[in-house]
Amino acid sequence: MPEWIWEYEGYDPDAERLRESLCTLGNGYVATRGAVPESRAGLVHYPATYAAGVYNRLESTVAGRRVVNEDLVNLPNWLLLRFRLRSADGSAGPWFSPDTHRLSDYRHTLDLRRATLTRTFRYRDDEAGMLGVEQSRLVDMADPHLCALRTVLTAEEWSGEVEVESVLDGDATNSNVHRYRSLNGDHLTRIRTGEAGTDTTWLRCRTSSSDIGISMAARTVVVGQSPTSSELRPSRHRAVHRLVIPIAPGRPAVVEKTAALFTSRDPAIGDPLAAALDRVTTAGDFPAILASHVAAWARLWRRADLQVPGDAGRVLRLHLFHVLQTLSPHTAELDVGVPARGLHGEAYRGHVFWDELFVLPYLNLHLPEVSRALLNYRHRRLPQACRAAHAAGRSGAMYPWQSGSDGREETQQLHLNPRSGRWLPDNSRLQHHVGSAVAYNVWQYCEATGDTEYLHTKGAEMLLQIARFWADSAEFAPEDGRYRIRGVVGPDEYHDSYPDAARPGLDDNAYTNVTAAWVLGRALDLVQRLPAWRREELFERIGLDGGELPAWDEISRRLRVPFHRGVISQFDGYGDLAELDWEAYRARYHSIRRLDRILEAEGDTVNRYQASKQADVLMLGYLFSAAELRDLFRRLGYAMDDAIWRRTVDYYLRRTSHGSTLSGLVHAWVLARARQAEAWRYCREALEQDVADLQGGTTGEGIHLGAMAGTLDLVQRGLTGLEPREDALRLDPVPLPALSEYGFSLRYRGHWGVSVRLQRGQLRLGVPDSEESPIRVVLPDRAVTVAPGEACTLQLPQD
Repeated sequence: MPEWIWEYEGYDPDAERLRESLCTLGNGYVATRGAVPESRAGLVHYPATYAAGVYNRLESTVAGRRVVNEDLVNLPNWLLLRFRLRSADGSAGPWFSPDTHRLSDYRHTLDLRRATLTRTFRYRDDEAGMLGVEQSRLVDMADPHLCALRTVLTAEEWSGEVEVESVLDGDATNSNVHRYRSLNGDHLTRIRTGEAGTDTTWLRCRTSSSDIGISMAARTVVVGQSPTSSELRPSRHRAVHRLVIPIAPGRPAVVEKTAALFTSRDPAIGDPLAAALDRVTTAGDFPAILASHVAAWARLWRRADLQVPGDAGRVLRLHLFHVLQTLSPHTAELDVGVPARGLHGEAYRGHVFWDELFVLPYLNLHLPEVSRALLNYRHRRLPQACRAAHAAGRSGAMYPWQSGSDGREETQQLHLNPRSGRWLPDNSRLQHHVGSAVAYNVWQYCEATGDTEYLHTKGAEMLLQIARFWADSAEFAPEDGRYRIRGVVGPDEYHDSYPDAARPGLDDNAYTNVTAAWVLGRALDLVQRLPAWRREELFERIGLDGGELPAWDEISRRLRVPFHRGVISQFDGYGDLAELDWEAYRARYHSIRRLDRILEAEGDTVNRYQASKQADVLMLGYLFSAAELRDLFRRLGYAMDDAIWRRTVDYYLRRTSHGSTLSGLVHAWVLARARQAEAWRYCREALEQDVADLQGGTTGEGIHLGAMAGTLDLVQRGLTGLEPREDALRLDPVPLPALSEYGFSLRYRGHWGVSVRLQRGQLRLGVPDSEESPIRVVLPDRAVTVAPGEACTLQLPQD
């Protein structure tokens, strides 16, 4: 079916890295980029395999300074398999490469339904003749430790032999991102290889500082005939299995390579190598593995599929595919967070930022067990966040902007501007609003699932410690009777200090202050809702004095939100900055998405201008409905109405360069409610960010997981106005002509497969038969109750 298929015709070396990222296959535990099997890492190709949560820390010297970075490790390459033809006299020709051979009918086919990548092509060998090649691969969703590659080589009107070399390659380094070329990327050490039986090789190694054991085993067999020769050749860093196979018209050479991966982080094993050898030995053949893999994906698609017609639906399904490959049911068994670039590349070093803010709302209503596991990643690192707050002279928990293995701050000290070639201080660690994102995710998960056990235990511990941090960060300003939060960086990221200031950081970032007030308010609500015994136990566990709570309440009502010219200020003093000549810069440069780099290369700084990289103030409209936002501002003592919000939206639309993949998504969400005529433009941009690589080469370094998941949630919650809140599903659909028909199923409380469909001005909801309680559905003008086994169709009001 065309809506499930993505095809790449021909071979374009310049686009190969982008295709590799978009053709990555994974299962939540491990993922392998879509590089061609015979390739080695270089300027064109980048074969790589990543296991979720496998990090390593290395020291480098950059611009004369010692820096330490932790990276998601590029593991040994299980995929490597190359071939060459042998002439009648036994002499071997060159190894095949798309970079050196003339190709015809060259095609990659990514099948989303079956989660397979197939390459087909033909090429003519000067000595032998025409050879047809078909290669199919998978990363098993049924057994997360297995990967498989099937190669079929077909001779056309000639006979001879083909030589195949199947390799486990330990010469893997982290070198996917050109900007990081000055950094140490050699993470693997103590590499050993060996053989087992007549068809299996193995490789084991360890990460150099985190000391994680990694073991792979590969079984390579010829199907339907015996090879002329088969030789296992373990060497220092590579385990090679070389085969010579007869080939003739009607008698193709079929080679199946099955690989197993285990690490010392895995539960229920004694030794990773023994586990890998056992798993690869007992694994079925390629058709058997494929059958169970496709069945596992079929179950997953039933839980998560989204029905949107046309090209938009096709891209949304690709986005969903990559979300599910990174965060699958297997993720629920792991101690991992949401990697901003998926398991698809090495940009951002595989770190965890705030992207779960855009991912979890979707997962909450489809795979809540995965959402809970991702929240547990944050809870396990709560002690580290509390230590970080203490080191900064604060109470509570200060979560890091970038997190990796253990929850310490992983944000780099320096970052490279590729335009100027200069290494610059990186102050993004001041984005303390990441703590509010953690708290928001806890609250949203519990509202969607009704998981009060989590809310009252781990969720409460995180929420109250984050609230404590905000309360202790707020400084009272007697001149206006308000509380201020100073020295932070907001979601915009362009602005990290005031012009010519001696210290980094900004004061009273509106997004930071409003979300801090929200956290404090929710924490106080939760304390009131807790049973008395649990409240006492919780206070004792985290060392909280009930006497702190009145201050929380006061701060939550008196935090300062700056305004200028009738709009919300991004931060105090934003309105005093210079205006940028946007038209002049657009005329001078092909793209101004990374305006910060352009200005720095010119000897200027974006800190001088009213210019934003992405939505900052407008993020408030992404997190909160219009009613919630009015209530928040009213609690803070400020007026907020549609006129103020619309002026604010218009103001920042004219001053945003959209240098982040999240920007188009947030603007589409906000404009769907505020200015529908322009919403589709930003929605389309959000859909095209990775497919068209709108950020100029960044997708080859890994997909943008938050933006992909956010587009799914744009349909699920943004256009429907869906809010699981107060034991009801609240809906307030908005008409968007380009996306006027869609449907999806969701998991709500104990109900599996609740169907929601909008079509021709009607909203249809169906609840599958079960023993669960009826679902209360609330629209702006009415409320209905839908019992299990029933459906209802609601006519929506027309503008």
